[in-house]
Amino acid sequence: MTYSARTREPNQVLHCHGGGSAGGINGLVYRVILFATGVILAIAGVAFQTRAQETSPSAENQPTQEAQVQLLQPPGANNATAPVTITLEDAIERARKNDVQFLAAVNGAKSAHEDRLQARNAILPQFSYTTQALLTQGNGKTPNGRFVTNDGVHVYRSWAVTHEDLSPANYLGTTYNRAKAAEAVANATAEIAKRGLTVAVTKLYYAMANSQRKYSTAQEALDTAKTFYNNTQDAERVGQAAHSDVIQAEIQYRQQEQAYQEASLAMESARLDLAVLLFPTLNENFSVVDDLDNPVALPPFAEAERMAAHENPELRVAMEELRSANSEVTAAKGAFLPAFFMDTDYGIEANAFALHSSNAAEPQKGPLPNLGYFITVGVNVPVWDWGTLRSKLHQSELKQEQARVELSQAHKQLLSNLYGSYNEANIARTAVEESRHTAELAAESLRLINLRYHAGASTALEVVSAETTLTQARNAYDDAQVRYRVALATLQTVTGTF
Repeated sequence: MTYSARTREPNQVLHCHGGGSAGGINGLVYRVILFATGVILAIAGVAFQTRAQETSPSAENQPTQEAQVQLLQPPGANNATAPVTITLEDAIERARKNDVQFLAAVNGAKSAHEDRLQARNAILPQFSYTTQALLTQGNGKTPNGRFVTNDGVHVYRSWAVTHEDLSPANYLGTTYNRAKAAEAVANATAEIAKRGLTVAVTKLYYAMANSQRKYSTAQEALDTAKTFYNNTQDAERVGQAAHSDVIQAEIQYRQQEQAYQEASLAMESARLDLAVLLFPTLNENFSVVDDLDNPVALPPFAEAERMAAHENPELRVAMEELRSANSEVTAAKGAFLPAFFMDTDYGIEANAFALHSSNAAEPQKGPLPNLGYFITVGVNVPVWDWGTLRSKLHQSELKQEQARVELSQAHKQLLSNLYGSYNEANIARTAVEESRHTAELAAESLRLINLRYHAGASTALEVVSAETTLTQARNAYDDAQVRYRVALATLQTVTGTF
């Protein structure tokens, strides 16, 4: 009797020959042994594959484009052209054309300027021209017509009129002074909005630059962690590293991969935030100039204090508010004075639209000259108003006192903001130098620990800790640079540009 058995390889055949019952028994035993061997080999293969999946970076963990989480972006042809390179100055100029609050402040200043012009023009004489034809129904008996105020059935008026209102608000100049103060307040408010917008743009601009740096740092840290992970696996295979080193390296690798994805998200979010402020339509097709490494000088405190005293818009607002309150008091006092007015009319008022004509009431006198003038002068004197004017005076004096208090408060707040902003900028500048040195030390520490690890003098935990420390130190250095730039922008809201 002849038996054949096939292993897992389809091209290999084993043959057994035997005769009789003994041969049958031996063949059966041989087939049982062969089957058991195949089962053991299959189990060993599954176990090997499972161990390989546990101790090697899977394809899902590799920092490839297919493995990355795809971030959604606004639709549009943003990538159809080359990205626009934007500096900080460009970003500020673009934001001034699109920011709603800043444009509202600027338009308010322009409107206040028009109010001042109108207040100035109200003091000057007003000129006008009028022409009328008064056609009165006749009564059949007299030439005057049925309305006794007219000296004929036909009356024509053609006047050039000059009107001057000499009210106390005009000859004391209170209305114009209030308008000037309001314009100054509006201009100072626009300057405050301008400086505030500069700080906002600076934060968003350098937040994007910082996010790009952190993205690069995370990418480098991920590559470093992957390399160390692969090295520990290779060392474990040849018996030069413990499996615990591989586990530590894999933990570090997975954490850095997550940090890399978070850095990518932060960079995209920072780009969106800046795009909203810079463009009339949402457009991400731009890049920023990273100038964080270029040093920006902090002026001496004496110079900053001098600039704050002359260039601070908050203080200017308080001063102009007091000036406006003083004008209110003057206007309230002037309301007790008489008001004058004068009208000068030059032209004709006759029964015919001509320079000479006969008077309808006295035709016997023949043609008379029609062209002439008349002047109306009047005065209004306040006599009694049940205390209304005095009450308004009391109100204006209360506003004046409040404006004085607010000016004093503005002085104190100015000093507080100046000292606080300058100290913040000074500390931030020092932090930049310290964090730079710390980042350099962290890089050198990682290099030395890697050398010690390869020499067997340090552990994988020390390498992982050094990698984490380097990433944190670099991010802290980038954060310190952004903090210094924002602190300078905040200080300039108090002092003006330096």
